[in-house]
Amino acid sequence: MSDTTSAGRYGVIGNPIKHSRSPEIHEQFARQCGIALSYERILAPEDGFAAAVGEFFADGKGLNVTLPFKEQAFELAAKRLTRRARMAGAVNTLWMKDGELHGCNTDGVGLCSDLRRLGHDPADMRILLIGAGGASRGVVFPLLEAGCELLHVINRTSSKAHDLREHVVALEPDASRRLSAGGLDDHSGDWDIVINATSASLQQTLPELPDARYRKNSLAYDMFYAGEPTAFMLAAERAGADQVMDGLGMLVGQAAASFAIWHGVEPEVEPVLAALRSQVGQV
Repeated sequence: MSDTTSAGRYGVIGNPIKHSRSPEIHEQFARQCGIALSYERILAPEDGFAAAVGEFFADGKGLNVTLPFKEQAFELAAKRLTRRARMAGAVNTLWMKDGELHGCNTDGVGLCSDLRRLGHDPADMRILLIGAGGASRGVVFPLLEAGCELLHVINRTSSKAHDLREHVVALEPDASRRLSAGGLDDHSGDWDIVINATSASLQQTLPELPDARYRKNSLAYDMFYAGEPTAFMLAAERAGADQVMDGLGMLVGQAAASFAIWHGVEPEVEPVLAALRSQVGQV
């Protein structure tokens, strides 16, 4: 790896931020690719995000954005957004080019790449997505883009799920045929993939969800990750899901997509995921 004196400056910004694993992920990617970089955690005041971003880009190259700032990042980069960012209404990756701030959302790319890694390519699949908040907004369009047969979004407040559908369909009218929405009790049918995008696992609770019916060779996927199976994963196993998985692979996958935007090279996900998995106490 080159001399760190020439290292580009990168980071992740959020509040809180101490828990973020992004520095170790990007540092491992950089070692793989022979790229010199420094990558830091940046704690921004909730009312000082724009100022913190401006200060960083005085000499910084790229920023990952985490809660609660993804929507503010979208507004800051409003003139230079990728299609995925416009669809999500949120940005998790920022970079400066020709003096202008650019923004993308790589969350959905990370999810889809992890589903494929697990042997569950979203193409032609019936997918149930639980939750209609920011986590869902980032993955709806990439799942549709991946060619799923049906994507049904359900939420405790059904109007929020319908609002999400309307947002996507307004930007991509063809999505109306494969994207539907409803309340938590509106999930009739059998599902190939069921994804928990709610914050329930953060509180170690189970999402409010009547029993979902799983098809053969099905997957239950929790976007949250932890050192042990979440309540959602355990309930899905009992309900007949053939495979259950947490979102650690999505975390590494979205980081890899950000890395590729900034450096123009695709890092290998598997060795970084394996190292990270051992750190969070799973095999």
